[in-house]
Amino acid sequence: MLNQTSWAALSLTILIALITGTSQSLSGEAKDKPRQSPQLIAFGYGGQLTPQQIYPVRADIIAIEIDAGQVTRGTQKDISQQAKPFFQNIQSINQDNWILEQGNERGVIVGGNQRKFYSFDRFSGPNINLETWRNPANIRIQSFQDALYANARNVRTIHRKTRPRDSARTDIWQFSWASKHTFYLQLPYALTPGKTYTITSNDANVAPMRFTYQPNRDRSEAIQISHIGFRPDAPAKVAFLSTWMGDGGGVTYPPKQKFWIETLQGQKVFDGQTQRSRGAQEAEDQLGNNYNQTDVHMMDFSGFTRPGKYRLCVEWLGCSFPFEIGRNVWTVAFYTAARGLYHQRSGIAIGPPYSNYQRPRAFHPADGAKIYQATARLVDTDQGILGQPNFLSVLPQSKTAQTLPNAWGGYFDAGDWDRRIQHVEVSRSLIELAELFPDFFDRFNLDLPESQNQIPDIIDEALWNLDFYRRLQAPNGGIRGGIQSAQYPKTGETSWQETADVLAYAPDPWASYVYVTGAAQIAHWLRNRDRQMSAIYRTSAERAMAYAESTWSVPDNSRQHFQLWDARNLAALSMLRLTEDPKWHQQFADTSVFRNPNASVSQWATHDQRDAAFLYLRLAERLTQPQLRQNIRQAFFREADRLRQSGDRTAHKWTKDNDYASIGWGSSLSTPKTITLLRAHYLSQDERYLTAAILASQFSTGANPLNLVYTTGVGHRSPRNPLIIDQRITGQAPPPGITVYGPLDPKTFADDWFIQIMKPTIYPAWSKWPTTEAYFDVFTSVGMSEFTIMQTIGPTAYTWGYLAARNELNRGR
Repeated sequence: MLNQTSWAALSLTILIALITGTSQSLSGEAKDKPRQSPQLIAFGYGGQLTPQQIYPVRADIIAIEIDAGQVTRGTQKDISQQAKPFFQNIQSINQDNWILEQGNERGVIVGGNQRKFYSFDRFSGPNINLETWRNPANIRIQSFQDALYANARNVRTIHRKTRPRDSARTDIWQFSWASKHTFYLQLPYALTPGKTYTITSNDANVAPMRFTYQPNRDRSEAIQISHIGFRPDAPAKVAFLSTWMGDGGGVTYPPKQKFWIETLQGQKVFDGQTQRSRGAQEAEDQLGNNYNQTDVHMMDFSGFTRPGKYRLCVEWLGCSFPFEIGRNVWTVAFYTAARGLYHQRSGIAIGPPYSNYQRPRAFHPADGAKIYQATARLVDTDQGILGQPNFLSVLPQSKTAQTLPNAWGGYFDAGDWDRRIQHVEVSRSLIELAELFPDFFDRFNLDLPESQNQIPDIIDEALWNLDFYRRLQAPNGGIRGGIQSAQYPKTGETSWQETADVLAYAPDPWASYVYVTGAAQIAHWLRNRDRQMSAIYRTSAERAMAYAESTWSVPDNSRQHFQLWDARNLAALSMLRLTEDPKWHQQFADTSVFRNPNASVSQWATHDQRDAAFLYLRLAERLTQPQLRQNIRQAFFREADRLRQSGDRTAHKWTKDNDYASIGWGSSLSTPKTITLLRAHYLSQDERYLTAAILASQFSTGANPLNLVYTTGVGHRSPRNPLIIDQRITGQAPPPGITVYGPLDPKTFADDWFIQIMKPTIYPAWSKWPTTEAYFDVFTSVGMSEFTIMQTIGPTAYTWGYLAARNELNRGR
């Protein structure tokens, strides 16, 4: 057995692993590799762990990241002939899956023909000896170039945070965790730039490491900047500086530290000083919460406009990921975000030449899929607006024998395969972008199967979804709330192997009103482009509106909820724009909160008429009433100003749609809350709203403590394990353009069910984590890694699309 000294002596004869990061282009493809921080060399034999990264946090604090544990994902394969006799005699478990042992693998039988075997994941690899890393006497640092470290010295203190980075499902309900350990070593003396140091430990599972301290060029996780970059004319260009050391708390940085912008070749082009953005004890919202638990400093270089590729560096500390200042940075980002919708399409095969991500066609009648009509309505379930009962308790029991042959299409939602009427919101947002910026989006190519037709691709994407609900329209005009399987996906089954009953909800007035807003909008957009298609959607909208109007007032639970009233209000306004019939203005006015000049555009659990307000302010004045228009304009800009103030309070400048909402699920930080700000900018061309929207977009694009873009395939680092079952089972990289839910507030979600399962792997305790770091890229962490079309993908695409197209603002007015 070699001792620690022998490792160093043999450094030239053993494997030297230079740990580097791979930059990803904005569309998820490999591009030039940036310099990794710092120059790290790890010496290891066999199963020894080698650090992924070592970087300076301060001149006297270094961080070491070590990944422990390896997940080998389960795969599908044909059941062998030898296994079939055993399979015929085994018992069902949980009424969902059949357990099978094939060779030395254990897994489940999947698919309607029961000829496929899906093996459970496997977990392997050495673990860190955490006891060793708790004691500073076990960790030493030495340098033959720095006199202060000529003799090996023990570190002063060690702090740690540990996060799960992947999950291995090793049986039906058993999990093991691959982890990322970050150790923060406070040193007896500050490091000297340009000198090389070696760190050794008494942990036999961790190899010694050598690094060169080069704060003028190597990357530090303490520096956070947007991976997408900035347009030259952006009124706000900022980066952030902060570190939370787990059980060591926040790091204090001196005020007014020097920072600079340099080219990737090292030429300095801009100098500045850090400024305090928010302290660790300062509240960031009306709830009095601080979401960082450490001081956050901001670096403003808004005045720098020269196009190029750069990095931002802080004196004595290090540099950021490379970023670009360029005219098309948001254009490239929007392309990826919008194609996240294409990757979630149901009823179509996904793959070349339109995408490298591949998935067979699923839920299409030509492949034998049957969609049964149900008598349960979406509005009455937890998938609608009531919040109860759970759809599983009513939908399967309401199945009828009648099938719907044209019930294919739409978008898969979240980690499973339901398609819900709420997705119409996304179609409306795409059409709105085309309305605001017709020249830009008329020529924008999304590389879709429909790209060769005469309709802009952004409208083709909107129509893919709207046409699904139009084909679901019942003979009486009512719109079904969507399609859902009778149970959650079975372990190991993909979307095209679904064996559960698939059911279409019965029509209801709320779903019909929601559909009307999209159908009337597209009919209006098409009126001078494709009159035949416009007429089809106009007729469909009129029929759906007639059904909803004849049924909405029938006493039922849905009438008790404000979402029904808001949907009726917006549908009436959409019909007014389409038909110019004044009766719809009267209905809109009768159901509008804006009859009260002091009303807000949105109030928690009371009303949300933001979309209606923006549409009304864009209508021809001859269709509106002056006093009502004035009330709406004042309310709309009060809300936009509230959002600006919300961003002013937060350290990283993100905003909250609702000051009192908790961070998590659909209200998390992965998705920019910018739509009202961007609409205010459109209406007023006031740069203050554009500035606030750009700042509010930075956290989700990488300017956050994890240096992570929360949309797959974008930037240098993005989620690798979103909750996409098809991706997981097929072993592919995630499809680009999926914006996950992101961080969960540990205070609000203290009892999250999957956090409870992961608790043994999380350190410090879950309750002690700052919200801005409380995201784990784990497939099965539903509250973090799942997503929905309307809560994450749609708003991200809208924001990035607006920021890409805004130079053509005057043309679209």
